[in-house]
Amino acid sequence: MFETFRKHNKILMFFLFLLIIPSFVLFGVEGYTEFTRGSDKVAVVDGHPITRPDWEAQHRNDADRLRQQMPSADPSLLDSEAARYATLERMVRDRVLVAAANSEHLVVPDDRLARMFAEDPTLAAFRDAEGKFDRQRFMQATRMTPEQYEAAVRADLSRQQVLAGVTSTALVSQAQADVLLDAVYAGREIQVARFEPAQFAAKVTVSDADLETYYKEHAAQFLAPEQASIEYIVLDLDAAKRAVTVSEADLKSYYEQNQSRFGTPEERRASHILITAPQDAPAAEREKAKAKAEQLLAEVRKNPAGFADLAKKNSQDPGSAEKGGQLDFVARGAMVKPFEDAMFAMKKGDVSDVVESEFGYHIIRLDDIKPAEVPPFEQVKARIEDDVRTQQATQEFAKQAETLSDLVYQQPESLQGAADQLKLPIQKAEGVTRTPAAGAKGPLASRNFLSALFAPESLQRKQNTEAIEVGTNQLAAGRVVQYAAARTLPLEEVKAQVRERLVSERAAALAKAEGEAKLKAWQANAAGASLGAATTVSRGVASTQPAALIEAALRTDAAKLPAWVGVDLGAQGYAVVKVNKGVSRPAPTDEQKLQERTQLAQAVAGAEAQAYYELLKERLKVKILVPAPAGQAEPAGS
Repeated sequence: MFETFRKHNKILMFFLFLLIIPSFVLFGVEGYTEFTRGSDKVAVVDGHPITRPDWEAQHRNDADRLRQQMPSADPSLLDSEAARYATLERMVRDRVLVAAANSEHLVVPDDRLARMFAEDPTLAAFRDAEGKFDRQRFMQATRMTPEQYEAAVRADLSRQQVLAGVTSTALVSQAQADVLLDAVYAGREIQVARFEPAQFAAKVTVSDADLETYYKEHAAQFLAPEQASIEYIVLDLDAAKRAVTVSEADLKSYYEQNQSRFGTPEERRASHILITAPQDAPAAEREKAKAKAEQLLAEVRKNPAGFADLAKKNSQDPGSAEKGGQLDFVARGAMVKPFEDAMFAMKKGDVSDVVESEFGYHIIRLDDIKPAEVPPFEQVKARIEDDVRTQQATQEFAKQAETLSDLVYQQPESLQGAADQLKLPIQKAEGVTRTPAAGAKGPLASRNFLSALFAPESLQRKQNTEAIEVGTNQLAAGRVVQYAAARTLPLEEVKAQVRERLVSERAAALAKAEGEAKLKAWQANAAGASLGAATTVSRGVASTQPAALIEAALRTDAAKLPAWVGVDLGAQGYAVVKVNKGVSRPAPTDEQKLQERTQLAQAVAGAEAQAYYELLKERLKVKILVPAPAGQAEPAGS
C-alpha cells in the first residue's frame, strides 16, 4: 500500500501540476509593445474594467498553452473570433467569482495552503538535497514567482468555494431520473420517403438570363477577397541565442554550480516492514501498532537474516510484503519525509529503529546504495552551452525587442535597417488575407499581426507595422508591399459556380414541391404510399437519418399515432415521415441507472451553478462591451 500510494500519487500530482500551472501563467513578453496598445474597455465587472490589452494578453496565454498541449492544432482555430470571445467570457467569469468570494469573505486558510504545498511532490522537486527551495528554477519552469503561484492557487480555491454550496446540494431521485430519461430516450417507429434534389436536377433548365439574374442577386457570394503581398521579420528566442557569446570559463562555472542537474542523484533501495496506523486513528490503536512494530524489530535484531520472512508474514504494505518488504531504488524526494530521513542516514545493511510516518510504523533495512554520478564536463558541454545561451538569451531578447520596436518606428518605410542590425532575414508572403489561412504558421497565423498589416495606415502608406507579439517570446514586424482590394469576380469567371448553385436551389424546390404533394396524397390514401422499411429512432441511438427528421418524428404526439409528418431538409430536399408508434426505452440495468442518475445530478448541478452565476453577473452589473461572433448568442449582461 505504501509503495503503491507513493508511485500513483506522485504521477497524478505531476500531471495535475503540468495541467494546472499553465492556467495561472501569463506567457510571453511583457511591456515591449505595451505603449502602442489602446486601453479601451471590453468588459466591466463590479465597476472594474477589463481592457483590450488584458484580453489580448490572456488569449495569447491560452493559445500558447493549447499549442503546447496540441502541437498539431490548426492555429487559425486557436485564434478565431469564437476562441477569443471564449477567453473574454472566462476572464469575466473568473472576476465575477473572485468578487463574489471577496464579498462573502471566503478565504483559504494559510494552514490549508501550507499542507497542500508540503504534500505536493512536484513542488518537492524544486528543493535541493538540503531541502532548500530553488526559487530561480521554479520561476524558470513556471514563468511565475512562488508568491504569484500561491496567490493564484488561493484565488482558484476561493472561486471554487463560491459555487460549491450550490453544486454540492444538487440531488436527483431515481423516480425523477426515470421520468425525465424515459421521456428523452423514448423512441418512435418510423417509415421514410426521401425526395432528394439530385433526383430532380435533370428537370431543371436555366437560361443565360437566369444565370445573370442570380449572379446579380447573389454578388456577395462571388467575391475575390482582398489580398496583400507582404514582407516581414521575426525576432524570437533562437535569434537572440545566436547573438549571445559564451566563454569556456562561463560554461565551466555553470557546470560546477549545477552538477546535480547533469548527472543522476544518489539512489537507495530499502526493504521495510509496515504496521499501518492512520494518523487519525485512536491513540490506543496507534500504541498497539507501535508495540507490534517494536516486537518485530526485536525479532529482526535477533535474526537479521529472517527480515524477508517477517516482512512477508507481517508487513501491511501489499505492494512490497510479498517481495519480502523490498522497495525500488529511490532518490531524495520520493518517499515521505520521516522514512526518507531515516533511510538516507543509514549505512548499507543497517536496520533502523521503529520509524513513525503518516502510514504507520516502519522497520527499515538499507539494502543497497547507488552513488550519485556526474558526467565529465566535456560530455555535457553542449547541453550546458544551450542552457547558458537560453538563460542569457532571455535578457538579450528583451534588449533586441526594444531595438526592434525603435527601428521599425524610426525607419517606417523599410524593414532593412532592423533586419541588418538584428541579423534577421526578411521573409515574404503572397496572397495574405485579413484572417489566418488554414495551416498558417508563425506570424501568418496571428490575428493581431494580420490586423496590423491591414490597418488603414499600413495599407495606405505601406509603412512598417509596430513590433507585434505573435507567440511566446516571438515578435514580428511587417509591411504591405502590394495590395489588391476585394472585388466581385466577373460572371464569366464564376459562371459554372452560378449554374451549380442555381440548379441546386431549383432542384431542392422541386423536391420539396413533390414531397408536399405526396404527403397530401398519402394522408388521404395511405395505401398508395411508397415508404422505406420501418426503423426506430430516438435521441439516445445513433441514426443515419437527418437530425431535423428525427426531431420532427419524436415531437409528434404519442397519443395521436400513426401520424404523417413532412420535413423540409433545405439543401437536402424533403422527407415524408410516417410515425407508426411509440417505442418504450429499453429498461436500463442497475449500473446504467446509477451512471445516468449521477450524470443527471451533474447536469442539474451545472445548471444551478450557471443560474447562480447569472444572478451574480446581474448583481455585479457585468457588461461585455464587444459583440459576440456571428452565430453566437450574446451572453446575459452584455
